[in-house]
Amino acid sequence: MALFSLFRRKKSFFPEEDTRLIVKAIRQAEKSTSGEVRVFVESRCPWMDAIDRAAELFFRLKMDHTEQRNGVLVYVAMKDRQLAVFGDEGIHQKVGTEYWNKLVAEMLASFNKEDYAKGIAESVIQIGDALHTHFPYDRETDKNELPDDIVFGR
Repeated sequence: MALFSLFRRKKSFFPEEDTRLIVKAIRQAEKSTSGEVRVFVESRCPWMDAIDRAAELFFRLKMDHTEQRNGVLVYVAMKDRQLAVFGDEGIHQKVGTEYWNKLVAEMLASFNKEDYAKGIAESVIQIGDALHTHFPYDRETDKNELPDDIVFGR
């Protein structure tokens, strides 16, 4: 019986409707850019700063393997109430630290109202706008390099 516990589906931190909202935002954001956006949600940020955890996950998810180095990870630790946005070097060189800090502040404002899915979705759309500005979609060469689903950790 204990063997079956290994195959349990990872916990979704949102109702299905909220999950669909976030995935829809990811797909919308990526429609007009060659950039890639992923969302990683887990319960706790283990033993480190949220931005360090986001960087760790970014590389573990191989988001640095995009051709133009324009992947962005939105990281949220629900119980620890921490979040971070980590952009690869291609997009970071274009928008800078100030942009990421502003985005996090806007997400926090939504989170403080307990609008978690809305805060994530709106941030993803804004990231898509920035990616579009600096890495516009090219139908000749563009391909979806990373999955659009939310990654749920522990």
